[in-house]
Amino acid sequence: MAMDCIKRRESKRERYARIPIGIISPVTQDVTAGLIRHLVVKVSIKMKHRTIYRVGFITLFIGLLLGACMSPDVSPEVSTPETSVTPTATLAIETLETPQSAEGARREAPIPAAPRPLVFPTTVPEPEVAWRPPPYPVPWAVQPQDHFFFGRPIPSGEVNWPNAQYRYGSTLFGAESMHTGVDMGAARGTHVLAAGPGEVVWAGYGLYRGIEDPTDPYGLAIAVRHDFGYEGQQLYTVYAHLGSISVWSGERVMTGDLLGTVGETGHATGPHLHFEVRLGENRYFSTRNPELWMVPPEGWGVLAGRVENSFGGDLREQLVQIRSLETDQRWDVWTYAEGTVHPDDYYNENFVISDLPAGPYEVRIDFVGRPFTAQFLLLPGRVNFLTFHGRTGFVIEPTPTPVDLTHPPSP
Repeated sequence: MAMDCIKRRESKRERYARIPIGIISPVTQDVTAGLIRHLVVKVSIKMKHRTIYRVGFITLFIGLLLGACMSPDVSPEVSTPETSVTPTATLAIETLETPQSAEGARREAPIPAAPRPLVFPTTVPEPEVAWRPPPYPVPWAVQPQDHFFFGRPIPSGEVNWPNAQYRYGSTLFGAESMHTGVDMGAARGTHVLAAGPGEVVWAGYGLYRGIEDPTDPYGLAIAVRHDFGYEGQQLYTVYAHLGSISVWSGERVMTGDLLGTVGETGHATGPHLHFEVRLGENRYFSTRNPELWMVPPEGWGVLAGRVENSFGGDLREQLVQIRSLETDQRWDVWTYAEGTVHPDDYYNENFVISDLPAGPYEVRIDFVGRPFTAQFLLLPGRVNFLTFHGRTGFVIEPTPTPVDLTHPPSP
């Protein structure tokens, strides 16, 4: 009887110890079961049956409570993945030097890691006027310092004015592509004319290196040495990217004679005429701005200027904005980049824009975060000149008394 009672009690203890606890992790179950067995066996030896059952249930309750409070374990073969963190990029923003940040401190602003599209400021396109008045006769000089010695190399009625986005001294296609002339976007096959009298000294491929070379960047080109010079130096004109040529080296030509046709040979992005004026030598490094040498249309003029910082240094590739006060038309021009271009010996300019109708204008330059403006009267048939001196602003040359431009000046 005693043995049966003991066996019966052991059977119940085993049954209590093996109660499944679904919310407890395997390790916790083992610990709890061992604790139950130890306590129940120990109490069963010393106490009566009622006390045994009471202690057993109390212990079971404690085990369930502990198991519910503990977080389930994870199998040792599986590692818990770490929470991923999306990286952020930082953009360094340089602050302007102010009394509060005299050392030019830099601050960082967090931005999303995904790249943002770059947005560039939009410049006002130059109005393309399909009509130009006929040019003044050549040579033409209302002022003694002017030298409009050359006619237009493209006939009237065609696109015979410079491309506004790629003027002399521009680096539109990169610093290695310094522009040493002007481009006229006439159609393929348009006649190319001699800008002045002289002798053809080059006709064919290879002008840049001076030897026959079908890969020459000028493509099919012609160079003319003129019958006149300037300040004791010889003058040359160059006509490049031609589609065909109608003259040969050594041939004499007169102003307006046919030289060839517009093409896109050499390093060209489309059909156009590349026109250069060279002074002193027939070399790539001896150019001047053709817009100071080609005669303007009747009633129209040329604006040139020098743009400097407050200390007298050149402001390279500085945007100059011009607006007609009569029509509100706008033009953009950039100062020369640093490289193989040369200012005029007299004007020492670093920007020129030709083919502007005579009349009142406003000019604007943004410098050190603020706009500077000035108004001036552009006179026809001559070079109008202005200067910009950094924080001092604009200086407009006194406007002279207008002259009669209906006839060439008397010699």
